[in-house]
Amino acid sequence: MRYRIDSISVFFPAYNEEKNIRKTILKAREVLFKHANSWEILVINDGSRDKTLEIVKELHQMDRNIKLINHKVNRGYGASLQSGFYNAKYKWIAFTDSDGQFDFSEINEFIKMQRETNADLVIGYYKKRQVSKFKIITSKMWEIAVMILFGLKVKDIDCGFKLVSKKVIDVIPRLESERGAFISSEFLIKAKKAGFKIVEIPVTHYPRLAGKGTGRDIKVIIQSFVDLFKLWTKLK
Repeated sequence: MRYRIDSISVFFPAYNEEKNIRKTILKAREVLFKHANSWEILVINDGSRDKTLEIVKELHQMDRNIKLINHKVNRGYGASLQSGFYNAKYKWIAFTDSDGQFDFSEINEFIKMQRETNADLVIGYYKKRQVSKFKIITSKMWEIAVMILFGLKVKDIDCGFKLVSKKVIDVIPRLESERGAFISSEFLIKAKKAGFKIVEIPVTHYPRLAGKGTGRDIKVIIQSFVDLFKLWTKLK
């Protein structure tokens, strides 16, 4: 069964995704025609050094519902999520990665889950994650730390496919982190503390076919754990 949503802003953080971004956007556009009455696609170009910016500008000329937010320098995944959240104009906000590793047509299942549960956030978790064992192990360590400190128990904090009510963004304290390893946790922790309802849904994750992921720098991971304890001190 096909489900429709009244209005939705969809955003894609993008860094050096010239080989993937066109296909990702056009697929999302095709899906949105089927599932939303009003919609926009925001692409947050995070200081890409390839042709990502030019491709998005070209697509904007084709369809003004496709919009560009440009970071002149690379600021990180967290900064891209902030730009997406705080520039979205519609009642519901969805985001996925721009590398084509998610099937955006699964937004239908997110809308269905939200209708059935009246959730404020529908967050994905990987059926099978197509990344290195190192990333899987560090993610599990992170999730255990978040559960112990904040009581937030979810199957996957960092899954890059979520559907969020704009009221969540309007109510919770402004997001601060610009590091990818921390922003998703900060967001969910603040949403939980504000009393918003979070439900989970399995999503398909495909191998990256083109381009290169930015990976995880060990210094960033360590600093993210430090930030996590700082947030715990601030919110406890």
